[in-house]
Amino acid sequence: MARFLGLSILLAVVLYGIWPYYSILRINNALEKPEAEALAPVVDLVAIQGHFKARIESGVDSLLPQDQNRQPGSSQSGSPADSQNVSQNGGQSSARNALQLDADKVLGWLAGNLKQLGDAALDQAITLDWLRGTLLTATRRADSEAGPQGDSSFIGAVDFAFFESWNRFVIRLGRLGESPTFVILTLDGAEWRVTDITH
Repeated sequence: MARFLGLSILLAVVLYGIWPYYSILRINNALEKPEAEALAPVVDLVAIQGHFKARIESGVDSLLPQDQNRQPGSSQSGSPADSQNVSQNGGQSSARNALQLDADKVLGWLAGNLKQLGDAALDQAITLDWLRGTLLTATRRADSEAGPQGDSSFIGAVDFAFFESWNRFVIRLGRLGESPTFVILTLDGAEWRVTDITH
């Protein structure tokens, strides 16, 4: 009985290890079909859009000034000299503070709207058609790097594929140092699905 249990556990581990590689075959077969909808069962489009939105939002935050969250009326410096200048130039100082508050409001509005516009644009741009085109382009680029032995298939373009964690699997199309494309699979219920693509 113990031997049977041990063999069952070993078989389960082996099958689990093979499972995401079967998903690579499913992606390859979907890409060989002319319609982008063939990718739908192996892709989590909402997760891909979410990852791209997060990257765009972090990019927007890095482009905008970091002091826009300053409290209204707070000064940039608390030195006595600044306090004396404020008291001497009361009119000019209050005008500058008002302009700074207006600028902060504009920057806050701009940041919020850029993120909303980015979300709307991503929802329209990141589609199954876009995903199919991106994967096919990465496949062709990786196959051209492989030279004459490249077979112009998704499977043939895979240079590396292994677990990053128990529920995350990374596929690299192309060699390191040659701008490879990384396709991330995540275990979603009983399926491994593409949840992100990075370069």
